[in-house]
Amino acid sequence: MTKITVFIVEDDPMVLEVNKSFLDQTKGFELIGEAQYGEQAFKEIEKKMPDLVLLDMYLPDISGQELFYKIRNERLPIDVIMITAARDAKTVQELVRLGAFDYLVKPFRLERFQQALENYARSRKKLINKSEMKQDDIDEYYRYTMEEQKELPKGLNEITMKQIIDKLKEINSPVTAEQLAQNTGMARVTVRKYLDYLASIGEVTIDLKYGSVGRPTKYYTL
Repeated sequence: MTKITVFIVEDDPMVLEVNKSFLDQTKGFELIGEAQYGEQAFKEIEKKMPDLVLLDMYLPDISGQELFYKIRNERLPIDVIMITAARDAKTVQELVRLGAFDYLVKPFRLERFQQALENYARSRKKLINKSEMKQDDIDEYYRYTMEEQKELPKGLNEITMKQIIDKLKEINSPVTAEQLAQNTGMARVTVRKYLDYLASIGEVTIDLKYGSVGRPTKYYTL
């Protein structure tokens, strides 16, 4: 499978090494370049044409936001994930309007980094090799870009959530928490907690099946 090519723009050498290490631990991605200055980065990006740029906001010469403008003004077919300490609402809104796929605020964990890149990979897969888009395709694309960016309740984490959602998609039929636990190798109580959360936000439906005695059995479906 062809890997998604990535270019990192980051002026802090230590942070750059951390981001490269995180990327190396994320399957399906390949680093093809790095830069510490915005103008240098733009020249390299134009030359190498990566699929995705991980872009820091604060650079020594021009800001990451200015570099993002240049990428968009030149209509380069490149996606951008911002990696920055900037948190003010106006900056975030502006970058979202420009089409930033995600916005990671320093410091962040490996799990959040991988979540952003895996969301991007799935979204990209929905668009690639399609000559035309149906409404269902578009709806599915936007669902993937947003479904895991919601803040999860305390005690839940993105990686486990992804594993459960992926397994539900793979099974593609009503399943009990116990059956799903066996399929994922997780504890039943853990799986039930995630399924009940997904049900509470409308991502899965619950069907009750009554036996001859005892409580009804819950079956979950995406």
